[in-house]
Amino acid sequence: MEKIYEGKTKTVYQLENGNVLLKFKDDCTGKDGVFDPGENSIGLTIEGIGKANLETSIHFFEILKEAGIKTHYVSANVDEATMEVLPAKVFGKGLEVICRLKATGSFIRRYGDYIADGAELPGGYVETTFKDDAKGDPLVTCEGLEALHIMTREMFESMKAQTLKITHIVAADLAKKGLDLYDIKFEFGYNNDEVILIDEIASGNMRVYKDGKIVDPMDLTKIILGK
Repeated sequence: MEKIYEGKTKTVYQLENGNVLLKFKDDCTGKDGVFDPGENSIGLTIEGIGKANLETSIHFFEILKEAGIKTHYVSANVDEATMEVLPAKVFGKGLEVICRLKATGSFIRRYGDYIADGAELPGGYVETTFKDDAKGDPLVTCEGLEALHIMTREMFESMKAQTLKITHIVAADLAKKGLDLYDIKFEFGYNNDEVILIDEIASGNMRVYKDGKIVDPMDLTKIILGK
C-alpha cells in the first residue's frame, strides 16, 4: 500500500483496487489534555480510541446504508483499525461541516451575546470551515465557496441537506440510549459526480450529553455499542 496522507486522527493509504484504506489512530482533538471535537489540533491520545471510533463509524454507516444514504463506506477490519472506502476528492484543501442542534463550544464563544449555552437551534444549524490549523479553521459561507471555485451552490445545498438528514438519524439513534447530541462534525467529498459523506462518524467528532453532563469519547462509544 502507498501512504498518501498523514492526518491528525487517521493515516490514508491507496489500495490496488482503486479504493482507499483509512488507518485509525488513538489521537483526539482537544486542548490542554481535554477532549474537544471543536478544536483544530491534537490535544490528547486515548489508548484504544482508534478502534473505538472505527466500531462507532461502522455502526452509523450501516444505519445510513439501511436508510438509503450513500457514503464512502465499503468495509472495515476492527482488529486492524482500518476501513476501506471509495475514493473521493476533498473540497479545497479540506472542508469540515458542523451541524449544531444546541448552542455550545465555539458557537457560544462567537455568539454568546445572543444565545444561551445549551439553547436549542431548531432544525439544526449547519456551518462550514476550512481545515487550516494556522488560521483556526476559518468559517466559510456557501457564497464564499462558490466565489473561490471550490464548490457550486448545488453541491453545497446537497451537502447541507445530507448533513441535516444524517445528523437527525444519528441524534435519533443516540436518543434511544438516553443521549443528547449537541453537535457533530462531518467531512464530505466528491465521488463520480456525487457529494457523499466521507471520513468517519465517531465519538471523537461529536459532542454528546447525558443527564446534562458531557460524555467523554470512550464512555460514549461503550454506550453506543452496548459494551
